[in-house]
Amino acid sequence: MSNLLKKAMDYKFSRKAFLGWSAALTAAAFVPSYGLKKITPEAAAEKLKDEGEWVPVACWHNCGGRCLNKALVVDGVVVRQKTNDTHSDSPDYPQQRGCHRGRSQRHQVFGPDRLKYPMKRKHWAPGGGNKELRGRDEWVRISWDEALDHVATELKRIKEKYGNESILGTSRLLNFYGGALVRWGSSSSGAWGIPQETMTGFFSWAGNDRLDWRNAKLIVMWGSNPARSNLGNPTYNLLQAKKAGAKFIFVDSNVTPSVKTLADEFIPCRPGTDTALLLAMAYHMIENNLQDQDFLDRCTVGFDKDHMPKGADPKENFKDYVLGTYDGVPKTPEWASEICGTDPKVIRSFAQEIATTKPMIFTSSFAPARTYRGQQYCQAFLTVGWMTGNVGKPGAGVWTMNYASNQSYGGKTLVMGGDTGLPPAVNPLFPDATYGAYDGYRWANPTNPKAHGMAYCETYDAILNGEYTGTKGVGGGKVKCDIRMIWLVRDGSGYNFLNQSSDINKGIKAFRKVDAVFTNDIVLSTISKYADIVLPTTTPWEKEGTILQGNPEAIFVFKKVVEPLFEAKTEQWMDEQLAKRIGLDPKKVYPISEKQQFFNSIVGAQVIKADGVNYEPLVTITQKDIDEWGVKGKPQIGKISLKEIVEKGVYQVPRSPHDNLTVIQGEDFVKDPKANPITTKSGKLEIHCQALSDKIAAYGLTTIPPIAKYQPPLDGYEATFKDWKNKVKGKYPFQLITMKYGRRSHSVFDNIPQLREAYPQDFWMNPKDGEKLGLKTGDTVLIESAYGKVIRPLTLSEAIMPGVVALGEGAWVEIDEKTGIDKAGAVNVLCGARLSGQGEEPWNTTIVHVEKYKGEALLPDDQWKQRIIF
Repeated sequence: MSNLLKKAMDYKFSRKAFLGWSAALTAAAFVPSYGLKKITPEAAAEKLKDEGEWVPVACWHNCGGRCLNKALVVDGVVVRQKTNDTHSDSPDYPQQRGCHRGRSQRHQVFGPDRLKYPMKRKHWAPGGGNKELRGRDEWVRISWDEALDHVATELKRIKEKYGNESILGTSRLLNFYGGALVRWGSSSSGAWGIPQETMTGFFSWAGNDRLDWRNAKLIVMWGSNPARSNLGNPTYNLLQAKKAGAKFIFVDSNVTPSVKTLADEFIPCRPGTDTALLLAMAYHMIENNLQDQDFLDRCTVGFDKDHMPKGADPKENFKDYVLGTYDGVPKTPEWASEICGTDPKVIRSFAQEIATTKPMIFTSSFAPARTYRGQQYCQAFLTVGWMTGNVGKPGAGVWTMNYASNQSYGGKTLVMGGDTGLPPAVNPLFPDATYGAYDGYRWANPTNPKAHGMAYCETYDAILNGEYTGTKGVGGGKVKCDIRMIWLVRDGSGYNFLNQSSDINKGIKAFRKVDAVFTNDIVLSTISKYADIVLPTTTPWEKEGTILQGNPEAIFVFKKVVEPLFEAKTEQWMDEQLAKRIGLDPKKVYPISEKQQFFNSIVGAQVIKADGVNYEPLVTITQKDIDEWGVKGKPQIGKISLKEIVEKGVYQVPRSPHDNLTVIQGEDFVKDPKANPITTKSGKLEIHCQALSDKIAAYGLTTIPPIAKYQPPLDGYEATFKDWKNKVKGKYPFQLITMKYGRRSHSVFDNIPQLREAYPQDFWMNPKDGEKLGLKTGDTVLIESAYGKVIRPLTLSEAIMPGVVALGEGAWVEIDEKTGIDKAGAVNVLCGARLSGQGEEPWNTTIVHVEKYKGEALLPDDQWKQRIIF
């Protein structure tokens, strides 16, 4: 089989040949003793009984699902996958089942487009060479020594000549070598971070335990689509609440798979206008005295003039703003309807229902806050939720829970992996962020004078223009910079910022300006396509092993499945080799081996005790285990043996409705706020929050008032008109939303032919809009914004609101160099890099023009050539 693997992967496959080979492996048509001879399925099955082994494998991509996958390994090749079968399935104690993406993982590991060798762009030379050829140059295979020498020499040259501030990137090695500039901001969670910190003390960043959701009579899901963005068990868990009697109301601009699965009622709302809808709901509640005044008086500040925080202007209270007391604009349902597109009668009935239904769960996704000045939505959502008083009670809550680790979950983390034991590596130029995939993600310390870097959306301007916006900590204003190198050490989660950050066209220009772009990768993703040197890295299936945290009830343990393919190496090995070349001691950079790190994370794993309060070691470790692993450690007693957890690949805490593990978020606070204050400035939930306003101002990008107010966002609905008063549409009449898509986890998996076939990257539009433009399903359309152009096949669907169009996010950009048009449907060609709030990416406030494409129609995505190098 190993000979087959080498022959198969050395060959430059056609799609037909690749599918034939992978199909043969899947059916176990080739086995070691048969060489390349096909055998019958029956004989193959018998052979697999003798030679195949089912082992747990990492589902490592950045989906958050963290489900259990198992692989049938035959002589070093994964020939089949399955999911969790370690225990019987039940709603209380569900199996951790993998999705279609996770089950296609073997096509990533063994795909013909795996990067096999270190490679250099043909026309790159120290200092940049022909920079304009980045992204379209030929690749040359080089040795590891040559590749590492190039990287080390260029790193030393740039550091010595321009300083560490001329390097943009993140890696453990860089931090030991003096650090680098950091990109900071918020992508997945949009504008939610600072409002949660300042308004709630992170009180609403958590929720009631999953089993308590079944006690709710009403569950409102605002902008949430777990059936696409949170694969695994979340939708299944929510179905249990529905079966227990909860009514589901979804608010969105399109009818998503989650709406189709769970919703009893769907409330349409235009992108970026959710704040207006929420303010109108508050108006109906105030007008009819439906708010829970007792809760507001005891547990919040800022709702009305009599309950303002100390030192605040009484006129800046939320109630008077909604009523229009001082600005003369009552935020009525009619006022909101013109903006958000929701019928005034629907707004009133919706407000009436959430105000009078007890208990209710009022939960939001991150998507509505991935907008320009998205903090206003966060303020409005929390405020309206608190007005209902559904806080700190069984079956009730107001929270933001959208990562798969907590979507449909809540309460305590019941089991967790241990620390690897690797000491942190602090970046001297940005000490708030140690090495990780997302450098300054959701950075919350803009007053730090030692933090040097720019918002995600300003990265390309910083490279092209030589300056970026300084936060309050570095004095504000524009900070000069001279970025010469982009260094990206990826840790396997798919960090691919050229593809996944706004304004790809500007990003390509920036990449073509710097002296050097170095990456490591498993395939030629977008960011590596535009690099100068790409180092082939191992997937987690080829590493010593790891622990991944799933939902709060489960962890997943994975050991090495196969040996590294071709010349792929781990990131640690690369850093250690580079350390020698730049004068650092590899043992100081990595004092602990990869195997020891894996072992430490298992040894340190903790599980909650039956009392629901204290924790104990999870894994029993014997001296024999320590000797067999060849690591350092001490024996200990736990609940499961080392051998068992490695063989199973999962530890999940069994649940039942009557255990001691259920948590009601905020129960003690609501009963007695004075005795149990939260960690906000006032000790209460802050509807008027000056700390939020001050902190957002400290980032230096945009400002936000201390209470929820509707301010039309840049590139929002109002911007689709050239004459708002007379409702005359402008150059870009459609609002674009960028959805999570079944084909990918962000940009990961976009190279998998099977998923490309199952999920074509279609562009969605309402039939009414299509009819006006003379378009029909199947037409290739040109979508244009102020920032770029893409072409895509069209699907007309009643599932999306008129005036709104949609593309799935994460497609790998494929620019036609002659026309400048992206053929793949990469949404960040259309989404502009606009600075907002705490550096959140404002993807869902984007406006576009659509017309029929006059050029050649696109081939189906699954028929595109893969990016196969060597």
